[in-house]
Amino acid sequence: MQTLNISSLEQTDKFRDLQLTLRDRWKTTEIFDNSDADILVIPSLSIDQRELKKIEGCEHYEERLLFSLIRLQNPRTRLIYITSMPMHPSVIDYYLQLLPGIPFSHARNRLLLLSTYDSSLKPLTQKILERPRLLKRIHQALRLDKSFMVCYNSTELEAELSLKLGVPLYAAAPDLQIWGTKSGSRQIFAESEVPLPDGSERVWNDIDLAEAAAQLWERQPTLKRMVVKLNEGISGEGNALLDLRPIKNLAPPDGSHTERVEAMKERFQTMRFQAKQENWENFSGRITELGAIVEAFVEGEIKRSPSVQGRITPSGEVEILSTHDQILGGPDGQIYLGCRFPADETYRLQLQQMGLKVGRNLAKKGAVERFGVDFIAVDKGDGQWDIQAIEINLRKGGTTHPFMTMKLMTNGRYELSTGLFYSQQGRPKYYMATDNLHKERYQGLLPNDLMDIIAHHRLHFDTGTETGTVFHLMGCLSQFGKLGLTSIGDSPQQAEEIYNKVVKVLDEETSSNNKDFSSESEYNFPITWDGCSC
Repeated sequence: MQTLNISSLEQTDKFRDLQLTLRDRWKTTEIFDNSDADILVIPSLSIDQRELKKIEGCEHYEERLLFSLIRLQNPRTRLIYITSMPMHPSVIDYYLQLLPGIPFSHARNRLLLLSTYDSSLKPLTQKILERPRLLKRIHQALRLDKSFMVCYNSTELEAELSLKLGVPLYAAAPDLQIWGTKSGSRQIFAESEVPLPDGSERVWNDIDLAEAAAQLWERQPTLKRMVVKLNEGISGEGNALLDLRPIKNLAPPDGSHTERVEAMKERFQTMRFQAKQENWENFSGRITELGAIVEAFVEGEIKRSPSVQGRITPSGEVEILSTHDQILGGPDGQIYLGCRFPADETYRLQLQQMGLKVGRNLAKKGAVERFGVDFIAVDKGDGQWDIQAIEINLRKGGTTHPFMTMKLMTNGRYELSTGLFYSQQGRPKYYMATDNLHKERYQGLLPNDLMDIIAHHRLHFDTGTETGTVFHLMGCLSQFGKLGLTSIGDSPQQAEEIYNKVVKVLDEETSSNNKDFSSESEYNFPITWDGCSC
């Protein structure tokens, strides 16, 4: 089929004109009780697929936007959710059964699930565009005057789909995505007068990278380490740590600039890469394709990685949605694993103010919808923290679905003056969440097995107390032993206790994966000949 060139001026104007219609309908994303809307969910990870493959189980990450199904608690909302491959029916049933006060059948009748039946390594949106009959079916199912489209991230593919369907895309336009890259983020921080680590502009080869690293060292002779980042890396998987201590004899003012550049070239080959199986040969090739930056590594004995999330409305208003303390892992604590809400009270209001500065800058450039800012915070003592911004996410990130799950399940509100979230009953709510509860012993658990465990141990979310756990990424479980969850409580301690209980139960339930099944099973599993558990 013919591909639109969204980068052309004419198509860009058409896309922006279509986006302008969001001003009349965007509030349907927040009003759940009586708004009348059709929501088209395209959970395509339209990013560099080689970088995406660094994340184990990435083929199931289209499930990350399944929190959108909770919007069906509004009896007038209809939702279309499209995936590359069909999802397990138990996963869909799980989300629909979370809806308080809505009959399961009523919600199911307002949900249309479609699939491309294509597991190939390319973005879902591209797969949809390659299927004219599927496009026609989507178009026929939508009430165009009441529809909008949401996605994981926005590229020319999503803009093309928006134009073909005549449905406005509630996301930053593709030509603005530069501000969500590593180099673009640094420019926004500088313009917004938000503190950031010293570093370089984007370079396109290892020679220029060595030159930039040497210049950075000369500006900061006491540096012990640097971070080299692919410009479009995700979740920290595109990062590498460059250790300067083995060549400290060349630290300025000792040694010459030329010697430092040559030493950097050699040190690149011994960098510690955050992604598994990454090496310099592959990484250096990626630099020529994506570009890279080098940045000072922020040292600190007590160090945290907080973040702030915001939204820019179609009318240009900037709102703060949440703050988090992120849970990081990997060789050097740079890979996103999960988060705690909210961020520490000693700096959460400061994060909000920095987030507003960044959001207002992005709004002036024409961005809409979600943005997130990641920081490094180092404890200076006496309750003071040195906070520096390191990255902007112009997409739905790892903190999006936990917060939206809590918001949609409680229909509560975020209070800017305290940085806390309150349920409709006025109770502060807290959570601990992860995308990466990952253990080999969990491999082989089917979605139905997880449902049995949830029911038997009462691990579900209780709509009465508004506490408990909501699970996601269940499609990753059987093959990769990987699961996501959001544990919500009335205090940080309770949220963590609920989270730890889930982990303990799963560990216990999988401790006997090799048991002899000739003995009576712990559960009774009624089996029917059509393969369904009843």
